Amino acid sequence: MSMPKVVLFDIDGTLITTGGAGGRAWSRTFEKLFGVPADITKFSEVGMTDPNVARQTFRGTLGRDATEDEFAALIMGYVMALPDEIDSSEGYKVFEGVVPLLELLAKGGALIGLVTGNVEGAAHIKIMRGGLNRYFAFGGYGTDSSDRGELTVRAIERAAMIHGHDVDPKGVVVVGDTPRDVDAARYAGAVSVAVATGDYSVDDLRRTEADHVLPSLVAGFPGI
Repeated sequence: MSMPKVVLFDIDGTLITTGGAGGRAWSRTFEKLFGVPADITKFSEVGMTDPNVARQTFRGTLGRDATEDEFAALIMGYVMALPDEIDSSEGYKVFEGVVPLLELLAKGGALIGLVTGNVEGAAHIKIMRGGLNRYFAFGGYGTDSSDRGELTVRAIERAAMIHGHDVDPKGVVVVGDTPRDVDAARYAGAVSVAVATGDYSVDDLRRTEADHVLPSLVAGFPGI
């Protein structure tokens, strides 16, 4: 394929690892608000949206659904706790090849966006430490939909708004590290690039029938 016109990137496991900062921010917020720490890994899966993570962890930890006020406090507490956890995380890392690839795409005329289950505030906090915010003009977030496919469609709609005309999803590339990212690209009619920098191996990702599977973003990005 030729240089893509629109490229959408997942964050966690694709662009960066926070070294567990997100989980620590959730736990800290649960303990501060409700008197108990919470382990999101017990009640959620990689690739889920933040609102779903919060709801399922609340239910699993406290045995009931959150009230509207409790849920708002939990989301806001998490976003407010996240910067300190990101800044102090010894395991925070921008993956190899990310910055050179983003530079090439930007200089090659691609419109670059985020497509992530993070709520919008958390998404930008997570990539700020790595100096990556400058590369992303728009995105689809966990604040747009609890469904990864729908938030990917929303990101493509925003790309169309920037361009001032409809964007053919077949010309959009969605980059992620989980089967959920591949499913979301397929749902939106976009090209999927699965990268094995997260919890899934190359073989795992090949089984998703992604359009392209890469061991890392150093290796042969399609169109470049």
